[in-house]
Amino acid sequence: MSVESSSAEPAGARRRVPAAERREALISAAVHEFASSGLHGTPVDRIARRVGVAQPYVFSLFAGKRELFIAAVDHCFDRFVETFTLAAAAFRAGQAPEDCEDVLMAMGGAYKELLSTDRDYLMLQHQAYAACDDELVRARVRRRYAELVAFVGELSGADPERLDDFFRHGMALNVAAAMGVAELSAGCSWVQAELAGLALADASSAPAGSAGE
Repeated sequence: MSVESSSAEPAGARRRVPAAERREALISAAVHEFASSGLHGTPVDRIARRVGVAQPYVFSLFAGKRELFIAAVDHCFDRFVETFTLAAAAFRAGQAPEDCEDVLMAMGGAYKELLSTDRDYLMLQHQAYAACDDELVRARVRRRYAELVAFVGELSGADPERLDDFFRHGMALNVAAAMGVAELSAGCSWVQAELAGLALADASSAPAGSAGE
């Protein structure tokens, strides 16, 4: 008959979660909450409750809400780096979609897919740019954006002009995805439908001409 070790945890005992694991959980929660409400509109307590810790514990791991926001922004840019790395590797292994002519197109397709499947990364990116009135946030966002440009250039071998087009198109994708549309061109169907609706509303609200005019 075996005897249980005296060092075994009692039934129902809580596992002590390492600080590093809690930190990662808080950053993940922060990505979601800041994506929704931004730097200034998100209470730290809401992030803490999402992870199941008290607010003072959050401040034992992060110097303040700004530092937690910056950590979430870093996580967002890290995800973009990972997305582009995997897309480039898939292209070189012959596993990219058939319409991808080169590495840059494969990365663009992967980024578009990320925007459609994980809206938090889209909205947090918008929130990061919106928070750039804060000097420290602005410095980090500028640095991470510049690093991303350099990384994509190195990974793809694209010339500066093609690289500029890639990032301009990416920004347009961000705006389109935020509005829930596929494109932003002046002649696209949703723009024309909106304009037609405005014209109809203007016509219906115009006062009828008086008799004899």
